[in-house]
Amino acid sequence: MSGESRSPTSRPDGPGDRDESHTGGPAAPDRNFDDGDLVLLVDRKNRSYLRRLEAGEFFHSHSGLVPWDDLLDRPEGSEVRSAGGTRFQAFRPTLSDFVVKMKRGAQVIYPKDLGPMLLLADIAPGHRVLESGLGSGALSLALLRAGAEVFGYEIRHDFARRATKNVQEFLGPEALARYHVSERDCYEGIDVEELDRVALDLPEPWRVAPHAADRLRPGGLLIAYTPSVIQATRLRESLESGPWALAATVEVLQRTWHIAGEAVRPDHRMVAHTGFLTHARRLPA
Repeated sequence: MSGESRSPTSRPDGPGDRDESHTGGPAAPDRNFDDGDLVLLVDRKNRSYLRRLEAGEFFHSHSGLVPWDDLLDRPEGSEVRSAGGTRFQAFRPTLSDFVVKMKRGAQVIYPKDLGPMLLLADIAPGHRVLESGLGSGALSLALLRAGAEVFGYEIRHDFARRATKNVQEFLGPEALARYHVSERDCYEGIDVEELDRVALDLPEPWRVAPHAADRLRPGGLLIAYTPSVIQATRLRESLESGPWALAATVEVLQRTWHIAGEAVRPDHRMVAHTGFLTHARRLPA
């Protein structure tokens, strides 16, 4: 079973060449809020709410309605009040904000791992990337935002549909021209030629390593996200049989700090283990 989600629109040359006024995607820094924009409302307790601005409609808060018209043609950081007097500051969501707040059908790779994955896999504009295990589309969003052309394999129709919707919601419909989703099993093989990168979020990534070796160009990179150290170990063992070099596995830990005047200390809680990131480079045949 296979299918593709493509847009007939042409591929943009870069962020500055896109007109994203009504797509919800990244916008020019000097453009004020307009009807259809994604908005992140943040209250005084730093609770945030991701919504789409609709002219003539309202944001429903715990302290009453906030007219969306109060934000029209105003800059980011503007303050609006609910009928009950609660103050909200309005911003456009970052990719990190959107990943955390977006609708999902599966657990996502969180921002603390998405950033390192882009660097470890050295994702750049124009790279042809095979991604398998789309889930809700968090990694797809990061890859596409970095300028890659993404060939996504997902065995579940509902996950493929949700990932495509999230990509369109944040990056706009023009991003779908670089997002080719097929409902198929990556364990059975890869039919995309001349790949620069392979990115995996699968229970058994070692089963894909031989297929990736067949399709990656020499020097191309494979990266895999695995929650379990047993999965990471199995993958590393499979890479030892070649044709791979420079294999490494890392774990990213995130700890915030409390800073209030002279009271400076690490926060008592941190985001520790989420997954292991394993990467390797393909050798010539």
